[in-house]
Amino acid sequence: MSEVKQLAERAKLTTTLLGTLTTEEKNEALSAMADALVREQESLLAANKEDLRRGRENGMSSSLLDRLELNENRIASMADGLRDIVKLPDPVGDKLEEIQRPNGLLIHKIRVPLGLIGIIYEARPNVTVDAVGLCLKTGNAVLLRGGRDALSSNRRIVEILRDALASTQVPADAIQLVTSSDRSSVDEMLQLNGLLDVIIPRGGASLIQNVVRNATVPVIETGAGICHTYIDASADPDMAERIALNAKVQRPSVCNSMETLLVIEDFAGPHLTALADKLSAAGVELRGCPRTRELVPNAKEATEQDYATEYNDYILNVKVVSQLEEALAHIRTYGTMHSECIVTEDRRNAERFLNEVDAAAVYVNASTRFTDGGEFGFGAEIGISTQKLHVRGPMGLPALTSTKYYVYGTGQIRE
Repeated sequence: MSEVKQLAERAKLTTTLLGTLTTEEKNEALSAMADALVREQESLLAANKEDLRRGRENGMSSSLLDRLELNENRIASMADGLRDIVKLPDPVGDKLEEIQRPNGLLIHKIRVPLGLIGIIYEARPNVTVDAVGLCLKTGNAVLLRGGRDALSSNRRIVEILRDALASTQVPADAIQLVTSSDRSSVDEMLQLNGLLDVIIPRGGASLIQNVVRNATVPVIETGAGICHTYIDASADPDMAERIALNAKVQRPSVCNSMETLLVIEDFAGPHLTALADKLSAAGVELRGCPRTRELVPNAKEATEQDYATEYNDYILNVKVVSQLEEALAHIRTYGTMHSECIVTEDRRNAERFLNEVDAAAVYVNASTRFTDGGEFGFGAEIGISTQKLHVRGPMGLPALTSTKYYVYGTGQIRE
């Protein structure tokens, strides 16, 4: 039997027990894991240094190195994330509906764990902690397969978390990490019907599409973010500048950062050059359409491939459009249904943008960087779902549950 299947079977065996744990027992485990991360931070930082060294040797970009790097503050933040999950309401066992039938049957619709969740993700070690915390809080076991760039960090994180569970009611086997960096381990996870109840991919477009196309296990599609900001003719120039800079520069390596700036001609003429200067001063490489390059001579030529690329880096496409309809058509063509923004003082254009853009989060006069479980008030998140079933947008605790009907009778039979 392969390593992947063995790990999945060990995790699956814990799911019945996990589903019966009390909120207090799960919270105790989360707190123990948080304390252990801080206590063991020196060994975790040492493991992370190994990953960073390999990343630099392999020519990893500065933005990806930033996603990979851990420090004392980031470890403390990961621990705080677990403590924040402790404070969140436990959705498991919630009664969503109560139905009294004429024949006397009493039906309760109850939230229950999904079971065993597979998480496939890339070079962000904090995802390991977030995924474990959210899965355990909702009574789910988790099978993790991180990217090879973060293997040393992820291995040490999982060791710390599993060891911390020894003094709790949560079995350590509820957390499993696939350590093989071979792509075949991903392919095998995608076919683990009967063991994995759902797979959630987190990462770039190629990873997500590989999972979506090849999985026979149910998939919740997340993450890929070709996000746009459209500046309308009536936009306040100062507001537009703040939003565009924040959406691109505040943290370009994440999925809710802006990849393409769309600017209507009436705004571009008087304002785009100054805005482009601010973006360039912040270290952003600009790639533009012909009209953009007339106004911003240092911009490189933008290609069709550029518009279809999630850079996760200090690179930005800029396109001047003639009207709102052109911006909407561009988003329909290149967007990934993640997060889209309009900057405008025109209420009708704002409402049209909200109604016509097909995305998990659509903004009026606010940065796309807010698409996040914490910023939405959900606490930590497992990812941003860009599909329409079973959840959409930031996925907090309720997104990691299913439902079950409890049916109470007094001897009824169907005639």
